Amino acid sequence: MSIPGTIYGVGLGPGAADLMSVRADRLVRGARHVAYFRKAGRQGHARRIVDGMLRDDVIELPMDYPVTTEIPVSDPRYNACLSEFYAEWTQRLLTLASAGEEVAVLCEGDPFFYGSFMHLYTRLSGVAPVVVVPGITGMSGAWTATGLPVTWGDDVMTILMATLPEEELVRRIRDTDALAVMKIGRNFTKLRRAVVAAGREDAAWLVEYATMGDQRVTPLRDIGEEAGAITPYFSILIIHGQGRRP
Repeated sequence: MSIPGTIYGVGLGPGAADLMSVRADRLVRGARHVAYFRKAGRQGHARRIVDGMLRDDVIELPMDYPVTTEIPVSDPRYNACLSEFYAEWTQRLLTLASAGEEVAVLCEGDPFFYGSFMHLYTRLSGVAPVVVVPGITGMSGAWTATGLPVTWGDDVMTILMATLPEEELVRRIRDTDALAVMKIGRNFTKLRRAVVAAGREDAAWLVEYATMGDQRVTPLRDIGEEAGAITPYFSILIIHGQGRRP
């Protein structure tokens, strides 16, 4: 490649700044250009994690999503808006790298685990130097917050999105040993019904803001029917495996 600069996808971990890797910390503190995803008008969680860590002359590049929940994911306009957004930012990052600059793109959790950076990576890979720095995932922070091991022996672990159809959720929740469910948000009521239908309500935990100052860990059975119709963005449901052990 003839492009002299490098674009880094930096995994920041589950939310607590001191759970960032040494490599991620070094890159964040040394980067002159720092890009991060956010909802328009918000600071963005990735930016909050690194508050106080950036150099004095940093050039911040907030990447404002054109759409979050305003359009259903099933609407063709949703993908069209995001595709245009990622294409625009791919070009902006390429311009910086072509000028010899290094850019740190902040990524919550791990950049290759359901993260927005993946959509930039697939467009940049093979065109410009891209380095990915892995991070602790949010679900790892969530099961650790419960104080219980999540898998034992030969346990099979499943990761689900609560956006799936209810029947699919029931089937997969019933068929696995250990479970992490992400993207709950407005799907909490549906997810709860699926967990109950799968016969696993007593084993389920809802973890909100894992590893952060306002972390909350609650057995699902203790959440009243009137509460939690919409969970915070940083919410993960955990069911622990109970497999083979010495």
